[in-house]
Amino acid sequence: MAEPSTGDRTLLRPGTLRSLASKFALFTAALVFWVVATILAYDLRQDTFDIPKAFLLLLIVTLVTAAISRFTIRLLARPLGQLQAGIISARNGRLQPIQVSKTGDEVEFLGESFNGMIEALAASQTALLEHQESLEKRIKDRTDQLEEAMRTAQAASQAKSDFLANISHELRTPMNGIIGMLDMALDRALGPELAEQVQTAQSCAYSLLSLLNDILDLSKIEAGMMTLEKLPFDFRALLADCIKAHQPKATENSVSLRAEVSPAVPQQIAGDPLRIRQIIANLVSNAVKFTEHGSVTVKVDGEFAQPGVFTLRITVEHSGTGIPADKLLSIFDKFTQADGSVSRRFGGTGLGLAITRSLVALHGGDIQVQSELGRGSTFAVTLKCEAEAAGKTPQKPNMSEHVPTTPAAAGSPARILVVEDNHVNQKVVTAVLRKRGFSIELANDGQEALNKLENSPAFDLVLMDVQMPVLDGLEATRLIRKEARWNRLPIIAMTAHAMNGDKERCLEAGMNGYISKPVHPSLLLSTVDEFLLLRTI
Repeated sequence: MAEPSTGDRTLLRPGTLRSLASKFALFTAALVFWVVATILAYDLRQDTFDIPKAFLLLLIVTLVTAAISRFTIRLLARPLGQLQAGIISARNGRLQPIQVSKTGDEVEFLGESFNGMIEALAASQTALLEHQESLEKRIKDRTDQLEEAMRTAQAASQAKSDFLANISHELRTPMNGIIGMLDMALDRALGPELAEQVQTAQSCAYSLLSLLNDILDLSKIEAGMMTLEKLPFDFRALLADCIKAHQPKATENSVSLRAEVSPAVPQQIAGDPLRIRQIIANLVSNAVKFTEHGSVTVKVDGEFAQPGVFTLRITVEHSGTGIPADKLLSIFDKFTQADGSVSRRFGGTGLGLAITRSLVALHGGDIQVQSELGRGSTFAVTLKCEAEAAGKTPQKPNMSEHVPTTPAAAGSPARILVVEDNHVNQKVVTAVLRKRGFSIELANDGQEALNKLENSPAFDLVLMDVQMPVLDGLEATRLIRKEARWNRLPIIAMTAHAMNGDKERCLEAGMNGYISKPVHPSLLLSTVDEFLLLRTI
């Protein structure tokens, strides 16, 4: 059986007969008894044995033994016992000096040495405790500093989000008026020179809108608040729209722009069509912009990585200027372009590729680039999407939580209530809707909208702004939804609030759809037509 370790062994005081003093006394007594026995044996041999003498010698042996035992206890055993008690006390964490017997020998030296060791240990322990307290204080101070820095960072982040939300709203509201009024002007018969000027102004307005959208997208990505939707859509139709949108610029640059889609790509895939369109549009826009002559080709293929998951590969090739080898690693950085000189020939903020890379990463994909200066570039993107094998088509989800089922009166134009506090936006939206033949009524705030719903004939649809005086659009919608008679009335948010989460807040309040300003006439009409069509189903 193994012996217990030193740390586990219990120190026991030796028994009375096993103590050092007892052993020394017994040894001395045995030695004296041997001398007495020798004397008595000699007397017996000489026939001179005397009983009184024997008793006297035995008494002497007893007294000598007792004296030696007492002497040993006083000079040797007691100091050693005190040393043993001090060791046990130190072992238990009590660093206290022991009482040292002034014997002037090695025992006294041993006791003094032990006390010196105890003092050194006590000083070391005191220094260790002071260092520990100092360390704990430093950790606490550093923790407080980190917490304060975190609170400051959170406050700065919140301030940044509030600023972006406010500046987005304040910019989108007048831009909606500018773009809307320009669209209205272009619908009229204008002279060639005036038409060209209005078209130029419209192009600049859309460029500003694109820049604003890029900055907002970048802020969402940096804050980790960019989310992806999952909707089934026709990828070929989406790609055709992207190519069509960039065809005028390609024609202006004498560039051949075409797309090739492999038969392996399903007709419909499930994903975020808006963000996939943004990825393709950014790559095609860059390719057309940096290609002065030649061709831009978009190739799409892919494969099923596993049942229900389709790996979509999008390759954009162009024969443009190309990218220097030392710039390939930095073109995906924010505000970075291959040509960063002041007199660079091509415009842009350098946000497109940075946003594209982030959107690709959100899809669980990858983006790579190969380029040679003067010989063009190739951007290759892989995206993971949901899709069914050939013959199976994903079902389109319900577009609205509240689906109106009561049709408008046969033959009468649909009545639309436009709730908008900005008079310019009222003119723009009214002009677009009345051109389609809708009957329009205006409300300047949410309270006025409630009054018109209460006192006017039934409306078929409500276009609701969010930020308004008196009663905002969200609260007005909640009040409308509390009334059973209006619970199935379609309400579409039409707002300049376009930050991440604004759409979700509108839907949570009870709205059925969401359109961000500036509102493109075709998008506004298609959205209105969609919800009005649902009333006839």
